[in-house]
Amino acid sequence: MDFSNILFRASSIGYLMTEPKLKADKEAGNLSETALTHITDVFIREKYGRQTDISNKFIEKGLAVEEDSITLYSRVKKTFFQKNEEHLENEFVKGTPDLYTGESIFEADTIIDIKSSWDIFTYFRNFGKKVNAQYYWQLQTYMWLTGAKSSVLAYCLVNTPEMMIQDEQKKLFYKMACLTEENDLYREACAHIELAAIYDDVPLNERVLEFHIDRDDKAIESIKDKVLKARKQISILNEVISNNQLITVH
Repeated sequence: MDFSNILFRASSIGYLMTEPKLKADKEAGNLSETALTHITDVFIREKYGRQTDISNKFIEKGLAVEEDSITLYSRVKKTFFQKNEEHLENEFVKGTPDLYTGESIFEADTIIDIKSSWDIFTYFRNFGKKVNAQYYWQLQTYMWLTGAKSSVLAYCLVNTPEMMIQDEQKKLFYKMACLTEENDLYREACAHIELAAIYDDVPLNERVLEFHIDRDDKAIESIKDKVLKARKQISILNEVISNNQLITVH
């Protein structure tokens, strides 16, 4: 199996770009432990068709409310945005940007990536902080794929779907070992869960937080370098396993 042309997903480039902890590894240009772990996962996915379980409540909500977040963003920006469905790739990476401004996704001026926060607490914790490194590299990758010169990371706060609220309440029911749903403490806790998941009382303009990220061609060149090293690492791993070599750790 040839891994020399494997493409890495924009959403995962941040793992490759993490710096090694040891100074000697940094100076030698070695991949970090985080990068090596991700590379192993990619190898397993490509060679054996398996992948780790990456589903959790945060991802599930993000997928479930994607259109709601786009609608919220459109209302706040007073511009109609429609989800991009065009999948893009080049010699190194691939991905599907959420939104864009410009004539087309191939002639984009600005790329916009929507992140739907789990709740009001995780949303407001982004204020005053630097751009999440994973998202920074994801957007640099999208700008590379589209040719865009700028990008926006937009956190959106939208209501949690009713079914997900009920799931959280059911988990609490079993955790509290209640005999009945009429338990006063349980009902009070359920009310708090619902209150923490519905934001119709919060002004729309307070439910969108933007980070503006400019294109950095030097950063993009470093992505190429990491992808090449990752491909080499995967090829070495495949060769060792395919030849049934025994790896001995001293």
